[in-house]
Amino acid sequence: MKSLLRTLFSSARTVNGIRVKIQYWFFTLTSFFLPLPGAWAQPPSALPNPYIRGEGAWGNLPVGRSWGAASAIHYAGNGRVWVADRCGGNRGPGSCEDRPDIDPIFLMDTAGNIIRSFGAGLFVWPHGMFVNGDGNLWVTDAATARNGLKGNQVHKFSPQGELLMSLGIAGVQGSGHYYFNAPNDVLVAPNGDIFVADGHSPSTDNRIVKFNSNGEYLMEWGSVGAEAGEFRVPHALAMDSQGRLFVADRANSRIQIFDQQGNHLTTWTQFGRPSDVYIDSNNRLYAADSESNTGPLRNPGWRRGIYIGSASDGFVTELVPDPVTDPEGTTSHAEGVTADESGNLYAAEVAETNIRKFIRRQ
Repeated sequence: MKSLLRTLFSSARTVNGIRVKIQYWFFTLTSFFLPLPGAWAQPPSALPNPYIRGEGAWGNLPVGRSWGAASAIHYAGNGRVWVADRCGGNRGPGSCEDRPDIDPIFLMDTAGNIIRSFGAGLFVWPHGMFVNGDGNLWVTDAATARNGLKGNQVHKFSPQGELLMSLGIAGVQGSGHYYFNAPNDVLVAPNGDIFVADGHSPSTDNRIVKFNSNGEYLMEWGSVGAEAGEFRVPHALAMDSQGRLFVADRANSRIQIFDQQGNHLTTWTQFGRPSDVYIDSNNRLYAADSESNTGPLRNPGWRRGIYIGSASDGFVTELVPDPVTDPEGTTSHAEGVTADESGNLYAAEVAETNIRKFIRRQ
């Protein structure tokens, strides 16, 4: 019985064009018929929150500098966190495009002290981030400069900030093998293959593009849609210890899981409407839902927050809820999330223009 329920819990199906959230019915059934211990048997509203929320902005920034909108954040190991904000703004006036003298990329310790910063003048709209096994930093730039001279690229840096490689054509939008149209995120597999989630709007190509370690095009998959292998804003990427690729298919309110050849393995909807997904070395999955219930087509009735569970079986065990119950605009709470070895969370917030730390209770 438990095996059957696990299968139902981690799947989704379509009935007359309406995607049914199996987790909701699973929780309802187990609440009445299976009084099993543990948070996995509770409805989302009853999931425990073992975190203390930092009330102020995290990070000791230079005098006169404050965080801008941010979604790019990634733990680097050894007590270090990479963050890229948008130069104190978001888009337009006050953003990186208008402030070419401002470094958008920071390496910080877990106390919020800056170790180094760089990237001034290179970015339009920093969006996604990944640290590979060699410690190199990869950052996507998901917009094009008004003058057409930069943006729409994926950049690889050494840990010291030296630019090592750029994918895409600077300032050019396109759908060819070496072009991007708003690349959201990047991930490097253990063998060096590079995956890019491309398309920040359903009106553009929504695809996963794969390159080898030298940046040579290998393959791609995906198009706009809601069936398996289709996307509406593939917003973030993560990989588990089995080598499975997790795609935060945000506007479809789901995570799709693939092998590294693009074969669809399964779909999970129990982690909300994910803007980001991060998997730590223990296969613990953190999904930042910053958009649920912010509009009639944005996962209505679902709680926003950081969903935490298992990347192995898909069971959600914890929820760090968004304290904003009726957000103005289109988003609130964490859009990017990462975690250190102690389970403390570092969240990048777009609407709040903030980086926030959540300390895990012992």
